[in-house]
Amino acid sequence: MADMKIGAYICKGCGLGERLDTAQLELIAQKEGKAQVVKSHEFLCNASGVQLIKDGIEKEGVNHVVIAACSRRSKTDAFNFDNVTLSRANLREGVIWITPADEDKKELVQEMANDYVRMACAESAKMQVPQANPGHGNNKRILVVGGGISGMTAALEASKTGYEVLLVEKTGSLGGMAAKLAKRVPFREPHDAPVDTGVADLIKKIESDKHIKLFLNSTVSKTSGAPGQFSVDIAKESGDITTENIGAIIMASGFSPYDMSKLGYLGAGKSPDVVDQAGLEALALKANGGAIKRPSDGKEIKSVVFVQCAGQRSDKEGELPYCSGHCCNTSIKQAMYFRDRNPDIDTNIIYTDLRTPGNGEDFYRSAQQKGVTFTKGSVSEVAPANGTLEVKFKDLILNDDAVAKADLVVLATGQVPNSGVDIDQVPQDEPGKWAPNPQSVLNLVYRQGKDLPLLKHGFNDSHFICFPYETRRTGIYTAGPVRRPMDMAQAIEDATGAALKAIQAVENAEQGRAAHPRSGDLSFPSVRMEGCTQCKRCTVECPFGAIDEDEKRYPVINESRCRRCGTCMGACPVRVISFENYSVDTVGYQLKAVDIPDQFSEKPRILVLACENDAYPALDMAAMNRIQYSAFARIIPVRCLGSVNTIWISDALSSGYDGVMLMGCQKGDNYQCHFVKGSELAHTRMSKIDDTLKGMSLEPERVATYEVAITDVERSTQLINDMAATIQKIGMSPLKF
Repeated sequence: MADMKIGAYICKGCGLGERLDTAQLELIAQKEGKAQVVKSHEFLCNASGVQLIKDGIEKEGVNHVVIAACSRRSKTDAFNFDNVTLSRANLREGVIWITPADEDKKELVQEMANDYVRMACAESAKMQVPQANPGHGNNKRILVVGGGISGMTAALEASKTGYEVLLVEKTGSLGGMAAKLAKRVPFREPHDAPVDTGVADLIKKIESDKHIKLFLNSTVSKTSGAPGQFSVDIAKESGDITTENIGAIIMASGFSPYDMSKLGYLGAGKSPDVVDQAGLEALALKANGGAIKRPSDGKEIKSVVFVQCAGQRSDKEGELPYCSGHCCNTSIKQAMYFRDRNPDIDTNIIYTDLRTPGNGEDFYRSAQQKGVTFTKGSVSEVAPANGTLEVKFKDLILNDDAVAKADLVVLATGQVPNSGVDIDQVPQDEPGKWAPNPQSVLNLVYRQGKDLPLLKHGFNDSHFICFPYETRRTGIYTAGPVRRPMDMAQAIEDATGAALKAIQAVENAEQGRAAHPRSGDLSFPSVRMEGCTQCKRCTVECPFGAIDEDEKRYPVINESRCRRCGTCMGACPVRVISFENYSVDTVGYQLKAVDIPDQFSEKPRILVLACENDAYPALDMAAMNRIQYSAFARIIPVRCLGSVNTIWISDALSSGYDGVMLMGCQKGDNYQCHFVKGSELAHTRMSKIDDTLKGMSLEPERVATYEVAITDVERSTQLINDMAATIQKIGMSPLKF
């Protein structure tokens, strides 16, 4: 590698030149930051400013670029240079926008700016240019598991862009649950009547698509590898196994209706005339456009009652606590089956809450106009009575008990995801004794288990807010009702998104780049083996199964699986894991570069380690709104709180910082951590910091860990101000110089 040459470029635009002493910043960059090239510009992000930096790279040999201007989240397109390291000193959002322009505050503001320049130069000096590993995984075929609406849509969308697709379906035909529908809820104007499912057309497209290879009566018996280099065994009904090389995987295994036999109090199992929504679809298909007949005696149905939220939105043991999303519109559609074939039939939908958002409202009104009755009530019992069914319910409008009689009762039972085995509940095989599990969908060869982790209520791991489709197994995506409850229109849209993520994964894998969420990141962790103690903390704590051990129990990192979060780096007690451009040293030297005033100055220093995905953007948005926070804070963005090594905390306190704050994403069941477990791991590590503080004779209040959402614009700044107030109360650190 060429000798390091740091070029520091300081912007005067956006009010920086008016508020800050640029000459002083230049001097600090040169003298303390060891920058060989130091220049300033009126507007560094405009064409001439960017050219100034490019000239430094091309003509002066600068290979470590320091930009002292706006937030690292701003002007990313302008400040995008190849084959150099890039460090950003946040002088706009991090200094002048969060401090008052008062003359008596000028010194404090300049001190902030000076420190951020020092920090950026220190970081730059410890960074290396990441070297990609192109060709690490160059297979671009996409495997779709599941031949329902979601799976077929994903396969066709990937095929449209020219990618080869393998579609695996465990049954002998395509279509899944959608193929068992008589009609579907309308998805286009005028939203007034049920429409054709479109399944037959999709199947024809699949069967005639030259880019799609179809496997019917087949399952996945083994999956190993990583993005761009998966190896998948496809087992046919005959017992034959075909091994295929795959670039990315979409799991679209769909859902099954909730087992209505568990709802005996609603008549299930007591009368054949009590069916679920899937059962009614079967009756409608059998009728083939004619009158729908009662299962018990084959007579034409004259009255039907639909019971909404049957076994769902329930706190009863064994029932579903969630709403399945599609059931209200499905019941309206099925009521129209009857009204369209016999306008005189009595159709009654009993609901606690009717959920028909968007264009579903038009569909609901159309049903009303056709004579469908909607009753707000809570059903307690369905019982056979003299050749009919009695539906007992409480009328929630009249606040009175009531009974409805019907020839047929339809229970809206909800969706149960076909998500495979629960790896937290099913014991895993011993290493080297791997065997397929017939209940598994993917049969993964991962130390963590054969299927994808479950998020909530048995749905596959994928957070619907921050990162839809992305699971904890890099390069494997979920789509459709296996990911969360949804209707057919949502499943189609979902499958399209999953196909795009799979394409992104295979393209990034070929170039040796991270798939997500740091898409395009060329760095990956390396281990200094001579210092490794084989403690296995990195292998255990990696949320993505990216680290295994070799025969000597040393860690082996799978680059293509790695999300570049740095959790392994934070876990390592001997600090032998690092990235080229993010390491214990890049952060450690930043915090040590800060000028720490002595204990008599009454100028405390607060170190804030802020997650780059939530906390740091929240602070940036606070700055945009000119929300002020303590000028004593020094912010260092980190990839994830999971990457925070406790040595940073002890080093900061030893250096004389008066307080240390960690700001990360929400943890727990409703986690919003982009790296799943990072925030949770950080909280666990920091819970053990008290012993360190006691050993240093420091108060526990000096170190605090917080969950901060990207929307916590005011709260994030208030937390910093609260820490400043705490330090004022307990006093300056006794460990200052």
